Amino acid sequence: MKKSIFLFLLLFTLPALRAEIIRMSNNAQISLLTAGASEEAVFTVYGHTAIRVRDTVLIRDSLQKIDVVFNYGVFDFSKPNFIYRFAKGDTDYMLGVRDFRDFILEYAMRGSEVTEQVLNLDSIEKNKVWEALVINSLPQNRVYRYNFFFDNCATRPAAVFEKSTNGQIHYQPPYQEQTFRELINYAMRNKPWLIFGCDLALGSPTDRTATTREMMFLPTYLKEAFGTATIIGPDGSSRKLVASTHLLTEEIEEDDTATWGDFFSPLLCCWAFFFLVLAITFSEWRRKTYFRIVDCLLFFIAGIGGVVLFFLCFVSTHPSIWPNWSVVWLQPFDLVAVILFAVKKFRKAAYCYHFINFAALTLMLIGWHFIPQHLNPAFIPLVMSLWLRSGYGVYRKIWNIG
Repeated sequence: MKKSIFLFLLLFTLPALRAEIIRMSNNAQISLLTAGASEEAVFTVYGHTAIRVRDTVLIRDSLQKIDVVFNYGVFDFSKPNFIYRFAKGDTDYMLGVRDFRDFILEYAMRGSEVTEQVLNLDSIEKNKVWEALVINSLPQNRVYRYNFFFDNCATRPAAVFEKSTNGQIHYQPPYQEQTFRELINYAMRNKPWLIFGCDLALGSPTDRTATTREMMFLPTYLKEAFGTATIIGPDGSSRKLVASTHLLTEEIEEDDTATWGDFFSPLLCCWAFFFLVLAITFSEWRRKTYFRIVDCLLFFIAGIGGVVLFFLCFVSTHPSIWPNWSVVWLQPFDLVAVILFAVKKFRKAAYCYHFINFAALTLMLIGWHFIPQHLNPAFIPLVMSLWLRSGYGVYRKIWNIG
């Protein structure tokens, strides 16, 4: 408790005492900490990045054995309307400071691998990093507007080091160029339903190839880029950015035993849903009848999905959301169509809606592989379900069924 109080006072009174105690000793170390991915929660599948500052010989005797972690990934899930604000793009993260032992214990208990890369910085550069972190941790500075791709727990530490080094950091990453979607889908490879949701929400800009610098929004890629990077000084001299690398905790292997969730993949569930719709429609065709409730339920669900997608595309400030080709088959007008289907006197209007929807979905299915956006394969049976029902709606009008 005493140490925590001391750290708090140190961090928030230091700017006023900058001339006296801002200097760190020559033995100080600045490190990049990278925590491996974990299946514990949605936000842990991408891993995490933090900065460790360690100095056991500060000038004043009362300021010894400093070992703290600066973490740009702190957020409060309990804040009012958190889910809405996150979807809208109004999520605020902050820079938190905690004792290194508490930080490493948390990730050790989680079973995540934590790698430390001690940076090859001179005393001036270390003090620049230290000063920047302390200033950024002040109450008036520590909160920032989170952006998944371009301003997060990994991009902020990279920016701090790039601004504090005497020279330019030259990256020679060992990985191949990929699109933003390929990067996040690989990180979520063990969570197919999460991939399904992200593929639905993220539009065609996500399929742009990320630059070397942009790929570092993921902690693992930042770690690999730092591992091969060099600092090119003003005089043309070169030195490695990372002086040494240490493994602080080891990853605990996950149990590979298959669960029911592994079998009910999005693709399997969506095809099962299509064949159910197909069976119902075939039964209607055989009986020359119309189950009105089927269209009402199907298009109501599609309409709700369309409202959510419309919100993300036109209200949310998240990047890479719009344009999104999924609005062709999932749009809020389906809710209006439910009214047309439910009221018999709107039969003619319902037919017109079915005709337009059938034509649009037919063109989409024919040109599926030419659409300039990656669409999850599980979308196909869902699109075909709506296409089938609209096609049967046109058929019913022609043969005056129902």
